[in-house]
Amino acid sequence: MTNPDPKTAPFGSILCPHMAVAHFRDGVWHPYTIEPMAPIAMHPGAHALHYASTCFEGFKAYKWADGSIHLFRMDKHIARLRQSARSLVLPEPEAAQVASMATALVDRCRDLVPDAPGALYVRPLLFGTTPNIGAAATPSTDATLLVLVSPVWDYFTGGAKALRIYIEENATRCASHLGMVKTGGNYAAALGPTLAARRAHQVDQVLFCPGGEVQETGAANFLAIRDGHILTRGLDTTFLHGVTRDSLLTIAPELGYRVEERRFSVPELLEWVKTGEAALAGTAAVLAGVGTLVLGDKSMTVADGASGPHTRALRAALVAVQQGLAPDRHGWLTRV
Repeated sequence: MTNPDPKTAPFGSILCPHMAVAHFRDGVWHPYTIEPMAPIAMHPGAHALHYASTCFEGFKAYKWADGSIHLFRMDKHIARLRQSARSLVLPEPEAAQVASMATALVDRCRDLVPDAPGALYVRPLLFGTTPNIGAAATPSTDATLLVLVSPVWDYFTGGAKALRIYIEENATRCASHLGMVKTGGNYAAALGPTLAARRAHQVDQVLFCPGGEVQETGAANFLAIRDGHILTRGLDTTFLHGVTRDSLLTIAPELGYRVEERRFSVPELLEWVKTGEAALAGTAAVLAGVGTLVLGDKSMTVADGASGPHTRALRAALVAVQQGLAPDRHGWLTRV
């Protein structure tokens, strides 16, 4: 392993020198091993390569000031991985096995966990390995589960940048019944519209609003925020049930915000941001402010165009829990 600096390397581009590996064969999950990071052998007919039977998760381990290491909401992420496996008809790993793999690997790589505001990003990956190129209508009976870890730095090194977002009212991010599944195909489906919008409108991301209803971007949940009030789409199958979103909505009432989860339209959003804020929630950035919305060829400034005070306060409150600077009132942290 080379030693690039996580402070300057692209997010997720540094991988630690070990990985956890488990296989599902003959109808059972076999014990995992911790192995050196290396290319994996895969049959060219593997189900995942042809029929996208793959899902993943992403969460973080934080080093506290006393040197202890804590995983944030690992159980919630594992539950979502298992739900994704069921949706894709993949062999479902036991929660205890995934947790054991993640904690053992983080412990093995604990010397590589950056100090705050950095973290160790944990990536479980599950994929079908049955070698059958004619199995388009048949689930994979064999599978592999990997856990990778990557030292990452604060997403906002150099200061939080307010994002420029394109509102897409026609294209959908993914198939409506698979939006809640964290599978690579959904990210691939969003990539084309996102790159097209970047070229045409110099935006950072696309906010998918099929039929004029606000949904999410290609890689993050969307929140509208103002004094004492947070508005976001109510959970359904069309978009990812983000753990960061859930965490923010859980602590928001403790900070004096009323949380409203429902469908809302693009016109309502545009009226909201005349004075209110907008933000994207996800594991990497936690909460990123939106400074500009682009609809067609028209750009609209969100409030004063900067990452707003409510966005910054909500992000700071959650980061404080993650980094051990505020009490964990909800049992979200697992010590390694």
